[in-house]
Amino acid sequence: MSPRDRLVTIGTELLEERGLSAISLRAIASAAGLSHGAPRRYFPTYQALLAAIARGGLEDLDEQIAPALAADDLHAAARAYLDFARQRPEMFDLITRHDLLEGAGGHLREITGRWFADLGATRATRRSPSPEEVLALWSGVHGLAALTSRRATEPTGIDPTAALDVLLRRAT
Repeated sequence: MSPRDRLVTIGTELLEERGLSAISLRAIASAAGLSHGAPRRYFPTYQALLAAIARGGLEDLDEQIAPALAADDLHAAARAYLDFARQRPEMFDLITRHDLLEGAGGHLREITGRWFADLGATRATRRSPSPEEVLALWSGVHGLAALTSRRATEPTGIDPTAALDVLLRRAT
């Protein structure tokens, strides 16, 4: 594995074990067995390294969502999104931090932009939704996923999947 790939792999592991606030270029380099200056050879900024880590996470999520969207299975796509947020909360947090990743390269918005277009084109709804309705649906699904990733739904005793089903029934 190349040093660049090792930095991304170790960065991903540290992110998922410790969270975004606990990782740094120095910590990633040290855990990868490289000098503290090594990351700068491959990533000009910390944000560029985070973007590479985020791209891997987005690709993992895309592998789970894309088949469901291609099959017009809106419910399966939304469940895959929710499951990813539940199973990989730190990665979910990173990939949704467009403010942190903006301008860091890697074209991270292309994947989420495609999901938005696919969601709008799905035939799983009774009618063709307007872009505003698609955004409202995505906001609901994303909001529930964000709450779930931070375990904020646990005190309610409500299963997030059941809440997702209610949201989708109303939207389709």
